[in-house]
Amino acid sequence: MALTRKAADRRRSKVEALERPQYGWIWKPLLAVLVIYLLVAMGLGIWWSRTPAPFALEPAVAEQREATPAARGAVTTAGLRAVVETLLDKPGGYLRNDIAPPGLWLDNMPAWELGVLSQSRRLARALPAMAQGEAGELERVETHLQGDSRDWFYPSTEHRLEQALSGLGAYLERVGEGGEAAFAEGGQGLAPWLAGVAAGLDDLGSRLSASVARPAALADLDIEAEGLPRETPWYRVDNVFFEARGQAWALLHLLEAVRHDQADVLEAAGLTGRWEMLVAELERSQRRLWSPVVLNGSGFGIFANHSLVMANHVVRARDLTRELARTLEQAVPVTAGSVTEAPAGGGEAAAESAAGSADEAAGAAGSAAEAPAGGDESAAEAAAEPADEAAGSPTKAPAGSAEPVAESETAH
Repeated sequence: MALTRKAADRRRSKVEALERPQYGWIWKPLLAVLVIYLLVAMGLGIWWSRTPAPFALEPAVAEQREATPAARGAVTTAGLRAVVETLLDKPGGYLRNDIAPPGLWLDNMPAWELGVLSQSRRLARALPAMAQGEAGELERVETHLQGDSRDWFYPSTEHRLEQALSGLGAYLERVGEGGEAAFAEGGQGLAPWLAGVAAGLDDLGSRLSASVARPAALADLDIEAEGLPRETPWYRVDNVFFEARGQAWALLHLLEAVRHDQADVLEAAGLTGRWEMLVAELERSQRRLWSPVVLNGSGFGIFANHSLVMANHVVRARDLTRELARTLEQAVPVTAGSVTEAPAGGGEAAAESAAGSADEAAGAAGSAAEAPAGGDESAAEAAAEPADEAAGSPTKAPAGSAEPVAESETAH
């Protein structure tokens, strides 16, 4: 009994010692700091996850152009610059390459950024074919946008985006110096860019539809269930959805900018109405998502299927874009320097597997080439390594179809 009593006294004395003032200040402040940090990180994460609303093109372009005259191509270049600038200036800045909380915990906004970056790359690849004369700045812009979107070490993705903005600004200044650097007349390079956009939207629609467990639900979307990638895992559904939202958001603004520069070409081809229908379809895809999470329901059940609704908008936009591309291709002769489109197919998994090597190849290729577009985001995500664009043959692939192939969304 005496030994037991002594042992109990010793334990009691240790506890009392730790509760004395000289020890009590250690863990309580640390716990308070941790709780405050988590609350702040959660608040910032919610704020940073709010996707930017579509902006008015005219004020944004006027700010980019400053006093530059309205030569053909100025609005398109300024519009692309405004879209890329949004990636850096939105709340939280560019988050896709964050390696610390709260950016590290987020996945919806990084997926949205990938979608915006994909459409920006697509137009950047097409700009040299649209320009008349030497377009060295535009070719360098294309190279700067090709790197791995998750690079955080120098040169980081933010650094390359700033270099791209500088290149676009330099080209805008040259467009204002007499207009020698303006776009060529007659819509040169416009049809190949639209063909690339259509191929990218086709791939995006397939990846959105891969979240649907019932293939019969895809019949009205003109999507063959047999050709779909394997079903998207439930924890990736929101990534594909927000990537689609980002692509539609960027394409909406880029189409508006191109319409200002090519209004005479579209009117001559009788495509102004179709172009406005395409813009309206993309605007509908930007309606507010009221649910706090992306749902994957079916039929007339309690829960909606947000991916299927987005796929509906994307497929309609794809069909309109294909029609525009075909009509313009017949109306506008394709020059030797124009970008040609490769068919979309399932290449995202291969690009994912390529990881960093694909990104380096794309950066080195610059304006040289694009691999066939396509892709299965679900298959790509199984590889669990993001890769940006893979460069291919010396003949350029269509402006844009390779983004989904080149880089897919992975969870943080």
